[in-house]
Amino acid sequence: MNVIMKIDASIFKAYDIRGIYPDQLNEDLFYGLGHAYVSVVNPQGEVMVGHDVRVYSEPLKKSLIEGLTDAGVNVVDVGLISTDMYYFGVGNFDFAGGIQVTASHNPPEWHGAKMVREKVIPLTLETGVSQIRDFIEKGVFEKKQKGSVRKIDIVDDYCKFVLNWVDIKKIKPMKIVYNPNFGFAGKVFERLIELGNLPLTIIPLNAEPDGTFPKGRPDPFMPENRVEFIELVKSEDADLGITWDADADRVFFCADGGVFLEPYYMNAILIEAILKKHPSEKIIYDPRYTWALIDSIKTNGGTPVLERVGHSYIKQRMRKEDAYFGGESSGHEYYRDFWYADSGMLPVVQVLEYVSEHSKKLSEIARVWINKYVISGEINTKVTDVDMVMELIKAKYGDGKQEFVDGISVEYGDYRFNVRSSNTEPLLRLNLEARTKDVMEKKRDEVLSLITQYAIKE
Repeated sequence: MNVIMKIDASIFKAYDIRGIYPDQLNEDLFYGLGHAYVSVVNPQGEVMVGHDVRVYSEPLKKSLIEGLTDAGVNVVDVGLISTDMYYFGVGNFDFAGGIQVTASHNPPEWHGAKMVREKVIPLTLETGVSQIRDFIEKGVFEKKQKGSVRKIDIVDDYCKFVLNWVDIKKIKPMKIVYNPNFGFAGKVFERLIELGNLPLTIIPLNAEPDGTFPKGRPDPFMPENRVEFIELVKSEDADLGITWDADADRVFFCADGGVFLEPYYMNAILIEAILKKHPSEKIIYDPRYTWALIDSIKTNGGTPVLERVGHSYIKQRMRKEDAYFGGESSGHEYYRDFWYADSGMLPVVQVLEYVSEHSKKLSEIARVWINKYVISGEINTKVTDVDMVMELIKAKYGDGKQEFVDGISVEYGDYRFNVRSSNTEPLLRLNLEARTKDVMEKKRDEVLSLITQYAIKE
């Protein structure tokens, strides 16, 4: 069957497919995606398919399944799930691959798909996504003997898997605010508590799935999206706050008293908890902020391994090194025993166990890291010439210790910073940390002043 299909090649990203519905992607494209996935991946068995809460995710999934089955593949439809449940489903049930219909934390008009091979190996632009793009562009979809479709529910399986990661008997009574940002994570969290009979009093915020995302972009990484969450933790005098992005592959925490914990600091705490149970393991970290992570890894007997930002790079390096854990400053947490994938729920039970085992509050535990390593937060600037500005930074800070794993990182005794470029636009991202707040602010402004000299006027 030949189908003339005009596609916008820009929707095929480094790690997934993502675009505006119906202008950039629609049901026809997702039908083609089903055929293309089979042609490129050649799955030797059932392919698992799920979808997120977005308004058009279900009809897109229906077309995708039609394409997969017309291409001769048997499909397992797991229905409405989170992205980390998708990774779990493919890995735990040993499916031949999987596609999750999702646009992650993007606004409601966005839709897309994340794709993996067997053993939850991700497809990237270099290893499948570009080939799928080219196949769809050709528009030649050969129908084979129709594949079958069966439906299963994996929510309980996932919850039991997560609960088995910790000693749930250690978890003490706590009051918790949880905010899934209208995604599916809230329902998973509620079921987790029910199945584990956990002694938690939970206070919901934006907990009912709603793909229109009535309060805007469902992304807690954006500081403006944390305000009501932090305020509720404070007003309820909660022991802890937990929030996820819409597809729940990233998780963020707010300590008692409304202290929002940047993932950098939470990763330092998680690393300690992990290495206490699994000593001498390798831990992957990214170059945005490093001091607290290296400190926590070495103090607790692990081996630090630096890798560039991006889930495909982190997962690939974890497989190569057989690393136990990888943490990014964006809120992604990766685990070897979770098929090297990222989970938004495993860190939750780890933190519940960790806090229960300590006599201190989470805010006190985190404060040690916050005071020791002061960070700027990521500052993005559009510039006229990315390469030129990077060369200027390299020259100006030539007396510092430099490395180029991802952009440029420069380290001195009392501060360090990383500047890296965006993959999609003329944008530089600055992250700086220092031993004191005064030094952080001074050096942040100094580096930023160099960058902003060449900022694009908007």
